[in-house]
Amino acid sequence: MTMSDCIFCKIIAGEIPSKIIYEDESHIAFLDIFPAGRGHTLVIPRKHHLDIHDISDLDYGSLASAAKRVADILQKKLSSEGTTIFQMNREAGWQSVFHIHMHVIPRWTGDNLHKPWDITPADSSVLAELHSLLTE
Repeated sequence: MTMSDCIFCKIIAGEIPSKIIYEDESHIAFLDIFPAGRGHTLVIPRKHHLDIHDISDLDYGSLASAAKRVADILQKKLSSEGTTIFQMNREAGWQSVFHIHMHVIPRWTGDNLHKPWDITPADSSVLAELHSLLTE
């Protein structure tokens, strides 16, 4: 995919309409057209980066900061009881638009959204082996 094919780059360029709720010089945030719930917003950098592996630490931190500002706006305006923020990478990591973005989803008790994995304890020997591999 090239930047000219990127739906988010087209939104930034004004070629595709969107419902922008926040913007600054480096980011825009707009309502998701396939929302997981009321107020589900996407926060994206204006500069095209494919995913977390294609963005600098500084730019990723700036994106996270913009997502926090959006989360605060949504909580204040919608009186949500909680917030879920997702940032997915590559196809195996559930990314579907290959322009890095954060999902900011206001949450309410009983809103029918579910955790994407079951919480189960890890095997201590597997954790020890993984720890050894990652800290060599």
